[in-house]
Amino acid sequence: MTKLHSGWLVVGAGALITWMAMGALLSLPVFLAPISADTGWSRGGIGFAMTLNFLTMGVGSFFWGGLSDRYGPRMILLAGVLLLGAGLALASRSTSLLEFQAIYGLLIGVAAGSLMVPLMSTVTLWFDRHRALAVSLVSSGIGVAPMTVSPFAANLVVTHGWRTSQLILAAAVVVLLVPAALCVHRPPHMPAATAAGGVGGPGLKAAAGRALRSRPFVVLSLTFFACCATHAGPIFHTISYAIGCGLPPMTAVTIYSVEGFAGLVGRLLFGVLGDKVGVKRMIVVGLVTQALAAGSYVLATGLADFYVVAFVFGMAYGGVMPLYSALARDYFAPQIMGTVLGAMTLLSGLGMALGPALGGWIYDHFHAYTWMYLGSLAVGLGAGAIALALPRVRTSVTPASA
Repeated sequence: MTKLHSGWLVVGAGALITWMAMGALLSLPVFLAPISADTGWSRGGIGFAMTLNFLTMGVGSFFWGGLSDRYGPRMILLAGVLLLGAGLALASRSTSLLEFQAIYGLLIGVAAGSLMVPLMSTVTLWFDRHRALAVSLVSSGIGVAPMTVSPFAANLVVTHGWRTSQLILAAAVVVLLVPAALCVHRPPHMPAATAAGGVGGPGLKAAAGRALRSRPFVVLSLTFFACCATHAGPIFHTISYAIGCGLPPMTAVTIYSVEGFAGLVGRLLFGVLGDKVGVKRMIVVGLVTQALAAGSYVLATGLADFYVVAFVFGMAYGGVMPLYSALARDYFAPQIMGTVLGAMTLLSGLGMALGPALGGWIYDHFHAYTWMYLGSLAVGLGAGAIALALPRVRTSVTPASA
């Protein structure tokens, strides 16, 4: 099989993994109101489970990313898929909020941390000319998930309740994604550090250390952090916000689907434009658009308003997210991409962690989400300002340098 065909096979397997795994993981917003109604647990408490999840995912990404550099992505993805399935199954059996928070926040977080970084770092190694498009296609599964997995989960909740619904999602994760994980591998000319021909040892650690102290890493990571802090709250709480505005629950879920469809459009559009006009430029455009859209949610009242805002918001954050990996590959050596992306994801996970818990706290104390959306607007504009400080992309990166 040619390098071109092998690369696109990895992209296809990665898209399948992001679709089902992230769809199952991010179905918690669909379950938020049913879980609270069934158990009496507060929305803030349930949201804290997702906060823990994002924190643990970030730490896990750094750990798994380093292992991916050393051993390659295949076995790491396989372990992550099995852990994710087990975590979802165990979470469905939780009998207390603390137990649910521990399983969903810690076990599932560790599992999720093993997926995106090995996938994205591996895909960046396969492509030079179409790198932004390739990483965007891998993450397109996240955009498809709200259009497919979320409505599926919502229908399951209506007919089977949230516990059985999560158990079904757990089974789907294992059945679909174990074969996909086995299809992901590094290009033959860039073996993992422990493989024959790989570059490991002190040289690899030194290059990683230089990268993590460099200006490109610091600025890119701060941008990633602020970007995730901007959209985490709106992503998690908009369904509940729409229900509070008078929309029926099943109708409110369709807003999430519109957002997901827009994210798919944004990933394709930003991926193509990133390859043509520059990744940094598209990141800045996307961040400013995301911020303005997040703030616009406070103006939405009817279904049409929510659809318009959700489309712009989803297109912006969906388009921007994959581009961080593409830009990092321009700054750093291929041998340390897993470590670099893992460290970036660790910091971005802190931003994602703010949204669910802080949004839930705002709602529990003010009985409205207005301040959450306005805060997202301010943080999002700050993210765009930070991105302007990103240095020019190097024309080449030697294997031993960061």
